[in-house]
Amino acid sequence: MKIIKLNKKSILKVGIFVIFAITICIASTSFGMQHYYKVDFSTGLVTATTLNVRSGPGTGYNIVTTVKKNEYIRVFAGVGDWYIVQVEGDYIGAVSQKYIKPIYPNSNNTGTNTGTNTSQNNQTTTNLSTDEKEVFNLINNQRTQNGLSALKIDAEALNVARIKAKDLVDNNYFSHNSPIYGSPFDMLKSFKVSYKSAGENLAGNSTNSGAVNAWMNSSGHRANILNSSFNYTGIGVVSSPKYGKIYVQIFLGK
Repeated sequence: MKIIKLNKKSILKVGIFVIFAITICIASTSFGMQHYYKVDFSTGLVTATTLNVRSGPGTGYNIVTTVKKNEYIRVFAGVGDWYIVQVEGDYIGAVSQKYIKPIYPNSNNTGTNTGTNTSQNNQTTTNLSTDEKEVFNLINNQRTQNGLSALKIDAEALNVARIKAKDLVDNNYFSHNSPIYGSPFDMLKSFKVSYKSAGENLAGNSTNSGAVNAWMNSSGHRANILNSSFNYTGIGVVSSPKYGKIYVQIFLGK
């Protein structure tokens, strides 16, 4: 083995070269960003029992929060095999596409938008606001997912739901019993709405999907949504300084 004697200058040069080489090595560490792409829907239904929402598009990222099966989430874009989403509580994160079923506007089907259903829904939702139409579609998706027929819009129930929603905001209360109109049944009677059975759901929420999620996670509200005796509905959504939005859904069985 040959021994080479180095003077101090040579050692210094070698040291500088080693430091420089390490710096180059560190500086050349690979960096990449996956490109996002647009998706043709804005609402998704969670199909996993519990789904992790992560801080980035991959299982290596931290878990931000979790969502439950049959909850709705807002979908902004896709990144690889992941969706960038907003969930209840205004958390933003990424979820695996495998556990999200797209919900398309004006369709009670999931993933497929047939001409027949679109035509039928357009006829029944013509007079609905954008918020009311989204809630209507989300509710009917829950019904069809559970083997029930979709609800139809009833013009009289729609009118009552809107008036009740405005009443809740204007008079600053949150109750089925209105200080002006009384119980939901009193109100339906006052507006001469005929029915065999009836029900009412109320919610205060900042998003349409959040309101429906809250209803589906409450046994009483869920029972109204999945009641097979109801076949008509009216939905009122009004801006609220306290909750963001106030939601009233009237259910009728005729």
